[in-house]
Amino acid sequence: MKNRILIVDDSFYMRTMLKNMLTDAGYEVVGEAANGQQALEMAAATRPDLITLDVILPDNTGLDVLKGIREDQPDVKVVMCSAVGQEVIVNEALESGATAYIVKPFSEEKVLEIVGSALQTSGSSEA
Repeated sequence: MKNRILIVDDSFYMRTMLKNMLTDAGYEVVGEAANGQQALEMAAATRPDLITLDVILPDNTGLDVLKGIREDQPDVKVVMCSAVGQEVIVNEALESGATAYIVKPFSEEKVLEIVGSALQTSGSSEA
């Protein structure tokens, strides 16, 4: 069975790029959300195996969305994606339950490596 992934990013370009990378690698993208509210609704509706989650969203922070998702789905893997590479935010995301953290810009190889390892692990890692 294919791993099901939800992509959350306010940038249409980033969502499309991630979707193409993940689909080409054999993952099933079950939805794309452009803001925190959509992310929470789509996560509840689609019950994905993994969520890629941008830190900066127009209506919310990715950290708040992460906490909301964790309350509803404690076992879903969440990979934070953001151009914000500050240690404080990385650490807060990991402490809040993120499985991994990718800093933009990222390569396709890096995304697939982190997503693949996140789906196989129960711990945390960062890139």
